[in-house]
Amino acid sequence: MTISMHKASAPVFLRMLTNLDQLLAKAEDNAKARGFDPDLLVTQRLAPDMRPLSSQIQLASDSAKGAMARLSGGAPPAMPDTETTIDQLRARIAATIDYVKSVPAEAVDGSEERDVVLRTPSGDIPFKGLAFLTGFALPNFLFHVTTAYAILRHSGVPLGKLDFLGRG
Repeated sequence: MTISMHKASAPVFLRMLTNLDQLLAKAEDNAKARGFDPDLLVTQRLAPDMRPLSSQIQLASDSAKGAMARLSGGAPPAMPDTETTIDQLRARIAATIDYVKSVPAEAVDGSEERDVVLRTPSGDIPFKGLAFLTGFALPNFLFHVTTAYAILRHSGVPLGKLDFLGRG
């Protein structure tokens, strides 16, 4: 039995984006219970040379929508990185979920050998679809979701492994 490119990508993005939204909801509730503005969490980071929570969520969003666009041969929706509040970050997650859901399975399936070029400031990186998904897109996406989780946990939000993985 084989797994389709769509089944290997969209459900992972959707589950983890949904979990990321729930992490932010728990962080907001926790901040309010502790008596501080939840939006202060948006600028938190693990180390001075790491990007803050807002960037981690923006990059997770970019990774999910970019992967779905590249694998389907489409273009991802533009989302400027202007979020400065928990509510704005949650809205971005919701918009990313909507986009991932909008990409038809038949547009992604069969993309294993599709040429994918990742354009970076240091040059283009060519991939075939399957190598892009498994060797770059999913690991990059999960890195940023994990880092967002770690920032919130480090900031005192009582999260556990099942909050990250989800329960469904």
